[in-house]
Amino acid sequence: MFSPALGRAAAVPRLLDLDGRGELTPAHVRLVAMAVGRSERTVWRWLATARSEGRTGRKVSTRFVVTAEIRRLLAFYGGNASRLHEELVRRAAESQDSGPVPSLSTLHRALRRDLTRGERAGLRSGEAARRAHDVFGKRPPSHRNAAWEGDHKHLPVEVDLEGELVTPWVTWFIDCAHNVITGASVTAHAPSRDGVLAALRVALVRDEAVFGPVGGLPGKVRVDRGKEFLCEAVTGALGAFAVVDLPAGTPHLKGSIEALNDAVEEMFLVTLPRYRHRQRLAGGRLADPDAPPLAFDAFVAALLEWVHWWNTSHRSPALGGRTPLQAWQADPTPVTDVSKEALIGFGLEGDGRIRLISTSGVRFRRRDYIADWMVGCAGDPVTVRRLPHHDEEIELFEPVSGRHLGRAFLADAADLEQFTAVRSARTSAARQLRADLKAAEKLRRKRFEAVTTAKVPKQLNTLTAEEAEAELRAADQRGLRELARPDYIPHAPVPDTWARPIPPTPRTPPPGKDHEENHAS
Repeated sequence: MFSPALGRAAAVPRLLDLDGRGELTPAHVRLVAMAVGRSERTVWRWLATARSEGRTGRKVSTRFVVTAEIRRLLAFYGGNASRLHEELVRRAAESQDSGPVPSLSTLHRALRRDLTRGERAGLRSGEAARRAHDVFGKRPPSHRNAAWEGDHKHLPVEVDLEGELVTPWVTWFIDCAHNVITGASVTAHAPSRDGVLAALRVALVRDEAVFGPVGGLPGKVRVDRGKEFLCEAVTGALGAFAVVDLPAGTPHLKGSIEALNDAVEEMFLVTLPRYRHRQRLAGGRLADPDAPPLAFDAFVAALLEWVHWWNTSHRSPALGGRTPLQAWQADPTPVTDVSKEALIGFGLEGDGRIRLISTSGVRFRRRDYIADWMVGCAGDPVTVRRLPHHDEEIELFEPVSGRHLGRAFLADAADLEQFTAVRSARTSAARQLRADLKAAEKLRRKRFEAVTTAKVPKQLNTLTAEEAEAELRAADQRGLRELARPDYIPHAPVPDTWARPIPPTPRTPPPGKDHEENHAS
């Protein structure tokens, strides 16, 4: 059966043609009415309208349409249709040439009819809100190690690191086919390239106790445009893989790792003390603001335990009720293993210079590195490579063959007490600088009175004349003290021709005077 609109547009011209030839019968009208689902009276009315007005379809009615200008105004007012309607009324009152303004209900109907939910959300809240109404496809099923995804996650939980509260970061990789975590590393600060290389090294080697037998060489690795993933050290280490650099602001293109970032917060971090996004009381107060934080090593142990649970015990409906490890082991795709010997130089960076082993070891960046295997090797050429930001040890290789010779450690390394003292001094200096800058900001900040009318407000922290003069005098004296350089030009020796002052000779008291004074005292 045809729809009424399409049936009317197709049947009425045919009925008019029959009527013009004198062949139209009630049977034709009855057949058309049955085909379009209308009564015979309606079809006769269609014929009468076509004879009198010459149209075979519905009468086109004018209605309010959302234009580009309406879209711009709606975005300007943050998606507020009522405020948009007020602006249209104001413009119509100021301009005599403008057409009639639709009612608020008509404007709402037009916005719902001409704009999608995503467009209305985007004009109200931005691109993230618009993207929430998009439809995303799903990648076809693949095999294990076909593609990995890597990302950083700032964990919103405070942990104790040697008396300071820090919010750690985790860098990890996940196999997209079976959602199994292949490697991870935790840093107490924003991660750099060493965190990426540490997590990648663990993911490539398959004999780690925490991550189980998963890992191997991936076919490709999808990462975002983070500078830690795109630096020279990481791109050189990933040179054997097909690294896919995804565009910025496209989390849907790496949905596996983004889902893992959400899962670790909803399943694990919410149960820890000092979780920053936990429930709050009235006024934003925490139920237990003095909850003791976990130590950093205890937190890392708990996180790795959760990773082990995710791989071995968490059953996902997307995997048919199996755990990620079960799904990964059931995959018959061959795994390309990497030995530890082949990963000795993986992710290490060096300057390419050839150095000689001396009796003091190897000199690198004004530091000496030694090892027991260097005994008897003084004079041999070596090249130095190291993990970024790890200066306590280096790896030495032969310049020509690239054979790994061994590891060397920093000589004369400071003990724990010295290191703690130096760090305390640095912390004190940083604290003093923060206090100085904060005091300077108070001097720089201007406060003005609150106004209720459109006028220039008066400055509140106005100085008196005496305070201004005293501060200027102090500044002048400070400038003179800075210009003074008493030790800039050393004093020349006094010439021998100058007359020197005669040192005073001690006076000798007359006889009996000392005895009288002692007796009086």
